[in-house]
Amino acid sequence: MTATASGTGTAASPGRGASRVAALAYRYGLLVVLAAMIVLFSLLRPAFATYPNALVVLQSVAVVGIVALGVTVSMTTGGFDLSAGATVGAVVMVTALTMVRFNLTGGTAVVAGLLTGLLVAGVNVLLTVVAKVPDLVATLGTLFLFQGLALIVTGGQSVAPGMTVDGRTAPGRFTEGFAWLGGGRIASVPVPVVVFALLAAVVYVLLNHTRWGRALYAIGGNAEAARLAGIRVARYRALAYAVSGVCAAVAGILLSARLGRGDVGAGDPYLLQSVAAALIGFAVLGANRPNALGTVVGALFIGVVINGLTMLNAPYYAQTFVQGALLVGALVTSYTLRRIR
Repeated sequence: MTATASGTGTAASPGRGASRVAALAYRYGLLVVLAAMIVLFSLLRPAFATYPNALVVLQSVAVVGIVALGVTVSMTTGGFDLSAGATVGAVVMVTALTMVRFNLTGGTAVVAGLLTGLLVAGVNVLLTVVAKVPDLVATLGTLFLFQGLALIVTGGQSVAPGMTVDGRTAPGRFTEGFAWLGGGRIASVPVPVVVFALLAAVVYVLLNHTRWGRALYAIGGNAEAARLAGIRVARYRALAYAVSGVCAAVAGILLSARLGRGDVGAGDPYLLQSVAAALIGFAVLGANRPNALGTVVGALFIGVVINGLTMLNAPYYAQTFVQGALLVGALVTSYTLRRIR
């Protein structure tokens, strides 16, 4: 009896130890990898670990992070906003047209950009909430719809000061106040970084410290149970897409201000990067659900990798592969280690 008990205890110990290690890796693994990468890049390129370069990293991920925050909110209800990148591109073109083609103020361009984001969100709500089209299919359709609309409105051309329209030079230009949104600084910190931080704080409070956030997570967990509990599912799903549309619009405004022109396809890269940041965030502190803190860490994760590889003169085409590898690793951490734990 004693030998059997002893043998059982000995056999169980390795299992408990493996479970404990898996739990630690599940909760802190991504943060450890991020810290290790920062140390490695700093050793290989001392200029990486400087304040100016830290601002460069933060500014490079600000637009991606803002889009990712909106995608995160849409994911809390079990949805998925694939139209976010197209919204960014449409807002870039609309704001550029407002100032360059129609010679209106920067403030008017900001309002037009925000209304464009809400328009995309409204179409998504009509398709997903009213018409009951599955989110992925509906937002994919919206993506193509607004990508094509932006091309039609501009004739497939970029919008820049001095461009020719109907045989005449466009009368407007990007105003200084609008350009400040993309290149200005507040106490040495770039404006996009400040906006990113503020929106991250707002989304964090919304999801973690309000009844709206609890309702969004409840719908994502089980929409029918949430409905039976008295939660107005349709209204909260509409709210989630509205937040996603506004975040994408803010990102588009900042990108337009930074570029100083309306480039065709300017928002194309931001969908995959924002989705990657949101999904990587699932593995931060073992959250295993959409969350603002994880999304911010995910965006920083991508920014650190890209900046470090750039400073090491890695070919640009390798960066996409590395981002994909990081996303796969984060998903393995989030799902496989959770089951082991």
